[in-house]
Amino acid sequence: MAERERSIHEMLKDAPSLNDSCGAVHTGTEGGSMVIGSSSSHSIIGSGGSVGPFSAPNSLPLRNHSAPTTPMSPISPPSGNGSLSPTDSGSGSLIRTSASKIDSIKNWSISTYKCTRQIMLEKLGKSQRTVDSELEAQIEQLRETQRKYLSILRLTRAFSSHFQHVVVTQHALADSFADLAQKNPELQKEFTCNSETQRNLTKNGELLLNALNFFISSVNTLCNKTIDDTLLTIRQYETARIEFDAYRMDLENTKPELTPSATALEETQRSYAQHKEQYEKLRSDVAVKMQFLDENRIKVMHKQLILLHNAIAAYFSGNAIALESTLKQFNIKLKSPNAATGSWLEQ
Repeated sequence: MAERERSIHEMLKDAPSLNDSCGAVHTGTEGGSMVIGSSSSHSIIGSGGSVGPFSAPNSLPLRNHSAPTTPMSPISPPSGNGSLSPTDSGSGSLIRTSASKIDSIKNWSISTYKCTRQIMLEKLGKSQRTVDSELEAQIEQLRETQRKYLSILRLTRAFSSHFQHVVVTQHALADSFADLAQKNPELQKEFTCNSETQRNLTKNGELLLNALNFFISSVNTLCNKTIDDTLLTIRQYETARIEFDAYRMDLENTKPELTPSATALEETQRSYAQHKEQYEKLRSDVAVKMQFLDENRIKVMHKQLILLHNAIAAYFSGNAIALESTLKQFNIKLKSPNAATGSWLEQ
C-alpha cells in the first residue's frame, strides 16, 4: 500500500503544471484583449491575436462583431440607350391622365360657377337673358298639354279600375244565378234569365275594358315617352341658353374694363363662339322636334279619341255588334281583364 502511494506521488510530480496547460479557457473578441486564467501569472493576447509563442486556437474562430451585416440593395444600372422603362412609361401615362382629369374638373367648376351666377343675376334682374318668344310660347304650351294629357290618363285609369271591379262582380253574379237555377226548379226560368243578362254584360264589359286598356297604353306612350323625349331636348336647350348668356355677359364685361392680354381676350371670344354655336344648334333641334311631335300627337289622339267614343257609346247603348266592330276596326286583341278569376271567354 505504501509503495502504491509513493508511485502515485511520483506520477503527479512528473505531470505538467496546470498553470502551463494549454487547456485553459480563452475568452474575448478580435481586436480586444484575451486573458488566459492562471493563479500565478497572466498572459495577454493583444490586437494581433497572439501572445509570445502561442497563437489563437483553431477551434475558436474570431469574428468581428462590430462589422456591418446589412447587405446593400442592388441598384439597377440605367439603360444605355436613354429610353424609358415600362414603369417610367406607365408613370408618364398616369400623370397625363391625372392632368386631363384635373383640367376637366377645373373647366366644369368654372362653367358651373358662371351658370350659377347667371341664374342668380337673372332672378335679381341684374342680367338680360336671351329670349325667343315664339319658341318659349310653344314650349310652355307643350308642357301644359302634357299636364292635361296626364290628367286624362289618370282619370281613365281610375275609370278602368272601377269598371273592372264591376265586370268581375257581374261575372260572379251570373255564376250565382246559374247555380240557383239548377237548385230551384220553381224559379229556374227567372234565375236563368238573370244569369244570361249578367253574362252578356260581362262579355260587353270585357270588350270595353280592352278598348280602355288600349287607349291608356297609347296615351301613356305619348305622354311618358314621346313628349318626354322632346322635353329632354328642351332641357338641354335651356341649359345651353344659360351657358351662352353667362359667357356672353363675361365677354361684354371684359371689353370695357381692364384691358386684359390678347390671349385672355381670345380665349373668352372662343368660349363665347363655342357656346353660341351650341345654343343655336339646340334651338334648331327643339323647333324640329316640336313640329314632328305636334303632328304625331294629333294623329295618335285623333285615333284614340274616336276609339274611346265609339266603344263607350256602343257599350252603354247596348249595341254589342257595334262594340265588337269597333275593336276589330282598331285591331285590338281581346284580353280578359279578370284572367285570375277565369273568365268565360277563356273557356
